[in-house]
Amino acid sequence: MYTSIKILSDNAVRLLQQLIAIQSFSREENNSAECIASFLTDKGVSYHQKGNNIWAINKYFDSAKPSILLNSHHDTVKPNNSWTKDPFKPRIEDGKLFGLGSNDAGGCLVSLLATFLYFYDQHDLKSNIIFAATAEEEISGTNGIESILPELGKIDFAIVGEPTQMQMAIAEKGLLVIDCITHGKSGHAAREEGDNAIYKALKDLEWFRDYEFEKISPFLGQVKMTVTIIKAGEQHNVIPAECHFTVDIRLTEDYTHEEILAIIKANIQSEVKPRSTRLKPSKIDINHPIVQGGISLGLKPFGSSTTSDQALMPFPSLKMGPGDSARSHTADEFIYLKEIEEGIALYINILEKVLK
Repeated sequence: MYTSIKILSDNAVRLLQQLIAIQSFSREENNSAECIASFLTDKGVSYHQKGNNIWAINKYFDSAKPSILLNSHHDTVKPNNSWTKDPFKPRIEDGKLFGLGSNDAGGCLVSLLATFLYFYDQHDLKSNIIFAATAEEEISGTNGIESILPELGKIDFAIVGEPTQMQMAIAEKGLLVIDCITHGKSGHAAREEGDNAIYKALKDLEWFRDYEFEKISPFLGQVKMTVTIIKAGEQHNVIPAECHFTVDIRLTEDYTHEEILAIIKANIQSEVKPRSTRLKPSKIDINHPIVQGGISLGLKPFGSSTTSDQALMPFPSLKMGPGDSARSHTADEFIYLKEIEEGIALYINILEKVLK
């Protein structure tokens, strides 16, 4: 369909400008889904849709071949109050494209779509290519990538587009959030009665602060536990009978959610209630052909502490994309135009290592 990186990049930038101008907060992505669908139609590519998720397959799709998924999301967070520019007005200044979602993850999305179009009508590919623009990534919603996985068939591996400066995240921490309740007994603060739940919680809070898990991942390091919310008591003169606190846990591929929960319950006295065990850590073998292909191009694998749709994929995945994670969710978000062009070229080069 296309051979020129410049043409692919110019089309990708124009699409990204259109997407920036569309409000597409999580669960409100219907208009951006329509925009992506229209773009595919204009390029002569048929597509599938479920909810606000859009996906397409290469022209010579062969069910006997393995399949590679190219995925990124088109939902955004809401702009914060520090923006000095209109977040929905795409502006190009000094080689930068400003606008909400430009960096996270619009640049990745349009670059992966351009890469899909590059391979779309090639008939000699070793694998199929599936492109998916998905919803609700920013809130880890159930109506995003997770809802269409059964529709996609067997996936052998995926490239997930997130801003990594086109470096390869071959491992990603999972997320486990738990709510804890320490039980005491109420009483009058002026008398020696009751059992203060705050004081009882102190030992557990110290344990979360100090405990170190035995296994250390070579790419993700240690499991990290952080107490982020605490609440107890309603009146100054009443000893609290309960202390509630929340713990944010970033786990590595060395532990399952169930193993982490078992260790916690064996070491603290508080009641433990996990909110969800959906967001699992992920890892792709460093010897996987796609990783080795990237290394041969000079890319360095690393481990990512942030969570993406990789957490919902039950197959190997590699996270990489144009842009910089440090710009995500910031005021006056932007991506360099050259990052998109270079990203498309690098996506194509790394995929040719496994497709040709």
